[in-house]
This record gives sequence, structure tokens and C-alpha cells, in this order.
Amino acid sequence: MNSAPHSENILVVVVGATAVGKTQFCIQLAQHFETEIVSADARQFYQEMSIGTAKPTSKECQQTTHHFIDSHSIHSLFSTGKYEKEALQKIDELFQKKSLVLLTGGSGLYIRAVCEGLDKMPEISPQLRETLNQKLKAEGLESLTQELQNLDPDYYQQVDLQNPQRVIRALEVCLTTGLPYSHFRKTKPKKRPFQILKIGLHEDREILYQRINQRADKMLDRGLFEEVQKLYPFRELNALQTVGYSEFFNYLDEKYDWDEAVRLFKRNTRRYAKRQMTWFKKDTEITWFKPSDIEEVIHFITKSISNKA
Repeated sequence: MNSAPHSENILVVVVGATAVGKTQFCIQLAQHFETEIVSADARQFYQEMSIGTAKPTSKECQQTTHHFIDSHSIHSLFSTGKYEKEALQKIDELFQKKSLVLLTGGSGLYIRAVCEGLDKMPEISPQLRETLNQKLKAEGLESLTQELQNLDPDYYQQVDLQNPQRVIRALEVCLTTGLPYSHFRKTKPKKRPFQILKIGLHEDREILYQRINQRADKMLDRGLFEEVQKLYPFRELNALQTVGYSEFFNYLDEKYDWDEAVRLFKRNTRRYAKRQMTWFKKDTEITWFKPSDIEEVIHFITKSISNKA
């Protein structure tokens, strides 16, 4: 193994939609290449959110070392920029003892932060942010997403529309500059001191949607609603504005009944998976495989390593 980070080190990035099977797939890769996994899942960072985020189980974490799982609290703001800095530090540390490290997750912005760096955004006035937050409270999230669709249809197709923090951030930039938020997300990528190999996992849509629905039922059987009830007092926190939690917060607020909450949970998860794939399909550096293609992927990585040597 290499003693210090340099261009022969390889970061293998595994992406794909929620429920496609990234966790087990990456554990098999990590065991084969005797390495560790860095998570780039924007929800699995949080200690208080377990069932609804489909974190690796304690058994899976025993099989392979995972980083950025249960690493932060919902009560502390963990921005994409902060993640970029901490993840790069961890990857650098791992490259001291491993020549290959795995990065995996379904959060495209966090993957981009590690691989390319974040774009420099304009300064935003606190007054505008407060205005948009007040509009969110008064008119609901849908009014903001409709405004974003008008101002930046490209980013509207990519963003998690259930995440008010992301929607508001994009609107701030649009309204401040008069330009689409996506305009500021096209700067030249930063050069990283390691090679990057991107692998995407995809599944037929019918199969993926079936897996999403089945996993949602399993989450409820495992106690997702009880987890939501514990987190209900903190429902205004940014970390909790996400699929699998917001639907049941609304149920507790008596905005709709139980069956509707479950239906929306499954529907919103399917929609999120579709947006994830829209994001990742635009990245021409990704080589796509099925989750069952583990041997082919091992061969692909091994061949890529020998070609770069």
C-alpha cells in the first residue's frame, strides 16, 4: 500500500438511486479490495435518523468500516462545504494506508463536492433568506418549488423538491443575481491529488420502484413511525425536511390520514429516485452496471488500476 497520497491512489465512487443496493454492493467491493467506505449520503450523517435513512446496519458496519455514518447531530448545521472539507481530510487519511478508497451515496451534490469541489456562490442578504423562510411558513413548500421551476427549470429537475433548504438556497441565488442557480454550478472542477473512477448502479424502473415500496414497508415494520414521533419536537430543523419524515410529521399535524401519509412516503421516495438518476445520468464519467454485476465491476476496477499504473 502507498504511504502518502499521490496520483496513483484511486477513489472509486459508487452512485445510484435510493434502494438500488449500494450498501451491500460496496461492502463486497470493500472486502475484496481490503479498504474502507466513505459515505456521501446527506441523511446518513445524522445520529438521530436511522430507520428512515436506510443506514448500514450495525452488522454491516462490522463487516466493513464506514465513515460519515452517525457522525453528526441534527442539531448542528452540516453544510455541503463543511462535508467537502471533512471528507477530503478523511480520504487523505485513508490514503496513508490504502491505495484504493470507496466513496458512495445517492446525494449528487455531496459526490460532486468531493470529486470536483463546490462553486463559489454570491453573497445573500439575510433579509431575503428571512423573506423566503416566511413565505415557506405562510404558503408552503409548493409555492417555492413553483417559483424555482419558473426561475431555473434545469435545477428544478435535479433538486430534492422535498428539501426546503435546497430550494430556498437556489431561489436566493436566482433572486439576488437575476441568473439561474444552475448558471453558478458550471465552474471548472478542482484538481484532486488522486484518480477518480466512477461507477453507477442502475436497475429497471419497475424493479427499483418495487424495491422502494418494499423497503418503505420494512422501515415501517422496523419502527420508522416511532422514530418520527421522537423527532417530532425538532421537525423544523433542516436535517428533518426530507422524505420519510416530512410525510409523517404532516400526519401528526393531522394534515392527512395514515394511508395518505404512507402513499406519499412511497411516492415521494420514487420521485426522489427519479431525480437522483436524472442527476447522475448527466455525468459522462460514470460507467453503469447492474447491482448483480459485482464480479464485472471488480474486474473493471482491477483493469483500471493496472491501466493507470
